[in-house]
Amino acid sequence: MLAVSFGEALWLIIVSFLFIAYLMMLFSVIIDLFRDRELGGVAKAIWAVLLIFFPLVTMLIYLIVRGRGMAERSMQQASQDKAAFDSYVREVATVDPATSLATASQLHEEGKITVEEYAALKAKILS
Repeated sequence: MLAVSFGEALWLIIVSFLFIAYLMMLFSVIIDLFRDRELGGVAKAIWAVLLIFFPLVTMLIYLIVRGRGMAERSMQQASQDKAAFDSYVREVATVDPATSLATASQLHEEGKITVEEYAALKAKILS
């Protein structure tokens, strides 16, 4: 039977958390490295090689030297993603006014909405 003390379990949790945090930071640096359009190919290759052989030190140096630009590129990417999403939603969610008016007219003819409700819908659709 496997007996694990509380201290060992706590240590495993802490080490696991730190390892996952390290991986997240490493992937963020790698993504930012290849997202940066101002950095040349040779510089990217040097950073990548250094990240392979000296990952922790290189990652910390990268965050110190290029951290501000990393945040700016991340915000720029987020705003581009938001604009693309908003454009997509506007494109998909736009309802043709003629279709909406025809549906409202059909509901009025079937007696499912009153004259006042139909007038209000028509005014809203045409505005």
